[in-house]
Amino acid sequence: MYRTIQPLLSRSAGLVWLIVLWAVSMIASVKLGLTHIDWHTMKDALTTEQPTKEQLVIQTTRIPRALIATFVGASLAVAGALMQALTRNPLASPGILGINAGAAFFVVLATSLFTVSSFSAMTWIAFAGAAVSGVIVFAVSSVGRGGVTPLKLTLAGAAITAFFSTLTQGLLVTDEKTLDEVLYWLAGSIAGRSLDHLWQILPFFLIAWLIALGIARHITILTMGEHVAKGLGQRTAWVKMAAALVVIFLAGGSVAVAGPIGLVGLVVPHIARSMAGNDYRWILPYCALIGASYLLLADVGARYLIMPDGPVMKWMSGLGTRVLTDEVPVGVITALIGTPFFITIARRSITH
Repeated sequence: MYRTIQPLLSRSAGLVWLIVLWAVSMIASVKLGLTHIDWHTMKDALTTEQPTKEQLVIQTTRIPRALIATFVGASLAVAGALMQALTRNPLASPGILGINAGAAFFVVLATSLFTVSSFSAMTWIAFAGAAVSGVIVFAVSSVGRGGVTPLKLTLAGAAITAFFSTLTQGLLVTDEKTLDEVLYWLAGSIAGRSLDHLWQILPFFLIAWLIALGIARHITILTMGEHVAKGLGQRTAWVKMAAALVVIFLAGGSVAVAGPIGLVGLVVPHIARSMAGNDYRWILPYCALIGASYLLLADVGARYLIMPDGPVMKWMSGLGTRVLTDEVPVGVITALIGTPFFITIARRSITH
C-alpha cells in the first residue's frame, strides 16, 4: 500500500511545485522588461480604469504576452510528448519532424500569393500545413525495408523541414511586402500579439488538451508496443488518429499565433519524463506546466539579450552592426537552449 501511495504523493508534490514555478514565471513575465514596473504599479494595473503609461504596458502588452507564452509553450510541449510516444523516437518534436515548417510555409504561401490576412483563416491554413507535412514525413519514412523507424523518421523530418524552409525563403525573396510582414514571426515570436489572437486559437488548444488527457492512459499502453496494446484490446488506429489530431491542433495553432518556435517540444518531454516516470497521465500535465514556464522565462531572456546599453548591444554597435529591434525573438532563445540538448539526445540515441 505504501509503495503504491508514495509515487502518487511524489508526483502530486512535483505538480504543485511546477504550478508554483509557472506562477513565478508569469509574474516575472509581467514585471520584467525594458519598461520598469514596480509591484504597486503592477497590482493597480489589474483594477484601474485610468491606467498610467506603465499600467497600459501591462494591460496591452505584458499580460497578453504572458498568456500567449503560457498556452503556446504548454501546447508545443504536449505535442512533442505525444509525437515521441507515437513514434518511439526521442528526437521527435513538431520542429524536428517538419510540422512547424509545413505550417509556416502554408501561412507564408497564403499571405504572399493569396493575400490572406484574416487570423482565423491563417489558423486553418496552419492546421492544413501541419497535417500535410506530417503525412509527407510519415509516407517518406515508410518507404523501404523495415517500415517506419526512429532514424528514418528523423531523417525524413529533417529533409521535409529543409524543403519547406527553402520554399518559404524562395517566396519571401520574391515578395518584399510579405517579407516585412512575416520575417520577425518566422523566427518564432510572441511579441506584438494581442489577446484577440489568443481567444481565437484557445478553443482549439482546449479541445486538443482534453483529447490528450482522455487518451493519456492509452498512449502509455501504446508505448509498450503495438502488439501489447492490441493484446490488451486497444484500438491502436483510433488512438493514433486522435493523437495525430491533437498534434495538428497544438502545433498548427502555435505556429499561427507565434510562428515556428523550435525545440520546446523536444526538450520539455524529456524533462517531464525524468520527473514523472512513464505514465502519460502524469507526463502530459508535467509537460504543459514545464513548457509554459520554459517559454515564459525564455521570453523574459529575449527582452534582455540585446537591450539598449547592454553589453551585447554595445559589442554589436562596436562592430558597426545596425540593430533594428530592442529584443530578439523568443525562438532564438529556445534554439540556443535546445540545440545542445538535441545534440546530447542524438548522441545517446546513436550509442544505444
